Amino acid sequence: MQTEVILVSDVPKLGQSGEVVRVKSGYARNYLLPQGLAMLATRGRRKELEHKQRMIEARERKEISGHEQRAKALAEMELQFARKAGEEGKLFGSVTSAEIAERVAGRGIEIDRRKIELSEPIKELGEHEIQISLHREVKARLKVKVVAED
Repeated sequence: MQTEVILVSDVPKLGQSGEVVRVKSGYARNYLLPQGLAMLATRGRRKELEHKQRMIEARERKEISGHEQRAKALAEMELQFARKAGEEGKLFGSVTSAEIAERVAGRGIEIDRRKIELSEPIKELGEHEIQISLHREVKARLKVKVVAED
């Protein structure tokens, strides 16, 4: 016998939070419900879930449009850093994601430094294009120019 449940949290190999899934009654009764991983899918709970999902989707669309505007502003921006460098263009120091985030914040756009995708700090002179993950669906590109300090 099967029972329909609404998952309250992600369950590996079964589904993600908010999904309505059919499982064996014993599995629902003995594991999912007592562990707080799911709740029975009654008509009222389904309507409540649909309403919550519509609200979440509307908030998500609004959030994404805001991130897209920030991505456009970042694409038009170019940051310049002056650093001491050796003869071959190698920096004595480096330009880190924290410094980039600080400089961007100085221009009015707040970015978490962990969202800046640098595999390692910039250690060479020249122009570098950096990717920033503003949202899982929105990525921005930022130009960073590192010049030799006099």
